[in-house]
Amino acid sequence: MEQRVAWRTSSRTQGQGQCVEIGFGTGCVVVRDTKDRGGGQLTLSWQRWHDFLSWVKRTGAD
Repeated sequence: MEQRVAWRTSSRTQGQGQCVEIGFGTGCVVVRDTKDRGGGQLTLSWQRWHDFLSWVKRTGAD
């Protein structure tokens, strides 16, 4: 059974469609491209999502 995901897009995209959407599901975070919503999705556990955000903050990646 496919779970329902509540998708969110950063307010910093300013409607330009050049960003990713983040979906929060049960026990996971899903990432997809706003320009190709029907394309592939990256599914991460909450721990991996936390690790990724920590890496972004630590390295200054954007």
